[in-house]
Amino acid sequence: MNEILFPIILVAGIGLIAGLGLAIASIVMAVPKDETAEKIEELLPGANCGACGYSGCSGYAQALASGEAKPGLCSPGGAAAAAAIGEVLGVSASVEAKTALVHCLGSYDHTTDKMEYEGIPSCAAAAQLAGGITSCRFGCMGLGDCMRACNYDAIKICNGMASIDPAKCRGCSMCVKACPKGLISFVPLKAQAVVRCSNCDKGAVTNKVCNIGCIGCGKCVRSCESGAIRLENFHAVVDPEKCTACGKCAEACPRHCITMFGALPQTS
Repeated sequence: MNEILFPIILVAGIGLIAGLGLAIASIVMAVPKDETAEKIEELLPGANCGACGYSGCSGYAQALASGEAKPGLCSPGGAAAAAAIGEVLGVSASVEAKTALVHCLGSYDHTTDKMEYEGIPSCAAAAQLAGGITSCRFGCMGLGDCMRACNYDAIKICNGMASIDPAKCRGCSMCVKACPKGLISFVPLKAQAVVRCSNCDKGAVTNKVCNIGCIGCGKCVRSCESGAIRLENFHAVVDPEKCTACGKCAEACPRHCITMFGALPQTS
């Protein structure tokens, strides 16, 4: 009998000692809870999209509680979340309304596909084939990765390209991450000029693949009196902070790839 009880008692004793050791270690090594961070995290939408620039809602809450971040960076939470977080922190807070925008106008009215694609209906998959299926290697392929990533039904695919409805966009950045061409970015939801092209080829090359692509001619730069436009990698880039929405660049653009945001269709 002793031969049976002894190993049982020995194993039980080892388990008891190990359990006590783990319990003590959990107390000694426990990370103190930050009640402020926990309150803030409860006010965030839980999208964990990273649009704020931090590692999800928990990371943003910790940064807010420690004073490393500003309220108002959570686009999905909007003004309501910013105000509630500001109340917890004892500061005034607001959020700049933004929307995702597709920097491409290359529908089938303006460009064509360079191949007949019969693979997986995914932009990420098609992009592996010689840079994509469109004649413009920088253009939207319209296979809907961004649309499937959007949880707010803000993106539609029409005539071979994606378009975003600013009224539905919550700024979660999931579409930005989903686009393999990097065609989607956030712009302030205000009157401004936007360049709807991401082509970085020289003008002569762009002319061959798209009749609305930016050719880097610089006419928009010269027409802008506020210095809001620069040429970068053979295409125009608008600084929304400097743009006064005068519309002169859109009038000067011979390719009509600069549009005024206030004049965008509801589905763009």
